[in-house]
Amino acid sequence: MAHFLGECECKLDTKGRMVLPASLKKQMPEVEREGLVINRGLESHLVIYPRKEWDRIMDELSKLNTFEKKTREFVRKFMRGATELSLDSANRVLIPKALLEYANIDAEVVLASQFNKIELWAKDVYDAQWDDEGDDFAALAEEVMGNLKRRGDE
Repeated sequence: MAHFLGECECKLDTKGRMVLPASLKKQMPEVEREGLVINRGLESHLVIYPRKEWDRIMDELSKLNTFEKKTREFVRKFMRGATELSLDSANRVLIPKALLEYANIDAEVVLASQFNKIELWAKDVYDAQWDDEGDDFAALAEEVMGNLKRRGDE
């Protein structure tokens, strides 16, 4: 699967519907046929997966040892709130109210591409992450990426 590219600002209507931006829809032509899955993220945001990617994750989770308590707990927490999304005739998806409340989303949102998924953030929460970015990004890049060996360097 190709990785998504882009960041989009959107607005929800009063019913919690959001138009899927054309720039993202174009990157997943199968969305009308296969649909999407939305779920809680690991921070205070939501995550939208193309159905094939969600099915791949479910395959991985099904291989975990559910006789282990931590595994069962993780699976329960990860699956909590997972909901199928379908595009309506106006290219909108309805975001479940419980998920909107979890992520403190009101009306303005940011869709941020993350490889094979799309993060959905309340705009103010997303913007606040970048307020004190400064040199921290350079230090983070060095810490995370600095020790990677390039192919052929060995």
